Amino acid sequence: MTVFLIFLIVVVVAAGWFGFRNWSKRQVRKSLLVTELSDRQRAIVAQQVPLTKKLPEKFRAKLEGKINVFLNQVEFIGCNGLEVNEEMQLSIAAQACLLIVNSDTWYNRLTTILIYPGAFKSRQSEHNGYVITDREIVRTGESWSRGPVVLSWAHAKQGAIDESDGHNVVFHEFAHQIDDLSGRTNGIPILNKSQSFAEWGQVFVKAYESHVQNVHAGRKTVIDAYGAEGLEEFFAVAVEVFFERPVALKHNEPALYEQLGLLFQLEPSEW
Repeated sequence: MTVFLIFLIVVVVAAGWFGFRNWSKRQVRKSLLVTELSDRQRAIVAQQVPLTKKLPEKFRAKLEGKINVFLNQVEFIGCNGLEVNEEMQLSIAAQACLLIVNSDTWYNRLTTILIYPGAFKSRQSEHNGYVITDREIVRTGESWSRGPVVLSWAHAKQGAIDESDGHNVVFHEFAHQIDDLSGRTNGIPILNKSQSFAEWGQVFVKAYESHVQNVHAGRKTVIDAYGAEGLEEFFAVAVEVFFERPVALKHNEPALYEQLGLLFQLEPSEW
């Protein structure tokens, strides 16, 4: 048997193996998408993420299927001695999947979530010309390009339990994950087919600039003041409000609300 023939056989076998592996993954995903949560799991989700109880009936099965896929894909790792339990996994998975319950968006690059008991320290580099300054800051959540997502369980739990205050660290960090799927975290996610990038940009930038002016003037805003830090943060906090205070957002920023509704294919002001 020639070296070339051996090489050819190896290539064919490897291609077949990878093909089977990908087919197997697709079959597992397909099965999980139509698998219901157990009664116990459903009760945990309802208790930990009460917003899911407002979700229209037509989306319930979709949410449960996506939660199953999420749990199969992502590894949860406890930090600083935290023991991760099913309650934590289901709470975070339900919140992350609620954002994309009616869209084709998926967290393709995410494989790991790090969970701290509470707020944690993170190192941040600041660039000023040729000078780079490292400093430690305290965070409740972080989202890295291509993962992982880092969360404070205390804040993730409280953000879910209080579903109408407009603050939710899981929504915030997973909004960054959705934003990053476009290749950059810049407030311009991959849009729905029915949306126009030109219209999104016009509406989004106008709302952002108005928000920055209001924050600097000390005026109260429906969107958290942290959104004035940049377009990517404005998108993330707008997503928090879209899901937790949709009526207020629709009243104050109707054009922005409409664009987010088209992006997520949802109308939470009617829930």
